[in-house]
Amino acid sequence: MNCLYCNVEAKKEPAPDELTTEETIMLVDQIYDFGSEWFGLKGGEPLMRKDVFECISHARKLGLNVCLLTNGWFVDGEVYRNLVKNEVFTSVSIDGPEEVNDIIRGKGTYRAALTAIKRLSDAGILNGLSMAITALNYREGADHIISLAEEYGARFVWFNHLLPCGRARNEKSLDPTPEQYEWFLNHLYDLIHKEYKRKFDFHVHCPFFARIYKERNPERFQEWFDNEFTGKCIYFLFGGYLSVLENGDVIPCFYSEGLKIGNIREKTLKEMWKDVQNNEFYKRLKNPDNLKGKCGVCEYRFICGGCRTRAYAYTGDYFESDYACAYIPKNKLHTCTEATNIAYLRRGKN
Repeated sequence: MNCLYCNVEAKKEPAPDELTTEETIMLVDQIYDFGSEWFGLKGGEPLMRKDVFECISHARKLGLNVCLLTNGWFVDGEVYRNLVKNEVFTSVSIDGPEEVNDIIRGKGTYRAALTAIKRLSDAGILNGLSMAITALNYREGADHIISLAEEYGARFVWFNHLLPCGRARNEKSLDPTPEQYEWFLNHLYDLIHKEYKRKFDFHVHCPFFARIYKERNPERFQEWFDNEFTGKCIYFLFGGYLSVLENGDVIPCFYSEGLKIGNIREKTLKEMWKDVQNNEFYKRLKNPDNLKGKCGVCEYRFICGGCRTRAYAYTGDYFESDYACAYIPKNKLHTCTEATNIAYLRRGKN
């Protein structure tokens, strides 16, 4: 596939400096030693690796659970049998009804994804359905993905906000406006609470969904925020995260390739985790009082804080405002910074 928003700009072939089988086995060992219960794989398309099941089998022998995100194209034959044999919790990326999905991901990709969903469901290993929120699918995408999850027994649905990295840098027309995000997230709240509550889990990876939830359900907000919300910004509220790229580089957010922490060929995961926890930059980023622009004065900054990766992509400053949020803080009258204005101008706003 050649998805328009691919954050890693996958090239349909191995990266020249991709981890070898031996190095990937070493990585699995480090994940186990770190204390994780899960070994998770995404891409590009992880099922294109010829040694993927050798690595998965090793993880399973160590007692790790394995989860994998696929576009569904290769979920057939021996690949499918190996997914079932190794009890791999498999999620499928699908971006709404066939017409809009195939515009974003390529002709025939919807039918391939749907076939994979059916097969994984039959085997009892369908984990979740994942959708990126774009200007093309924000109206009908959530309803479609949720109906598929209900029909095929997915454990969760997963909605990601769009980040301007990888190929998405050159596909600005895919980027939802703040008003479109606001409509989508409020509509999603309605779907969660009126039709599908408790049928499966909802993962909404968009920081300002916390503000919308608190506005609409203040009584239950804290319980939900503490125990259910998975969309907290990795830098700002989540407390720490490590993602390993195909060449062994370790980054704190899988959308922030410019912030390299180290490489597993040179340091262990434990060493790099310690580096992150002691790093002054990340300590500053966790403090909402260090934010600028409207994010810095927003009364919701302690539960939201915006997306720091998107702020950087549009302003060159990780501490700046997240342009994608439509909310205007109550005490924000003349605090919109020059950098935030520049971000809007880059998107053709005025």
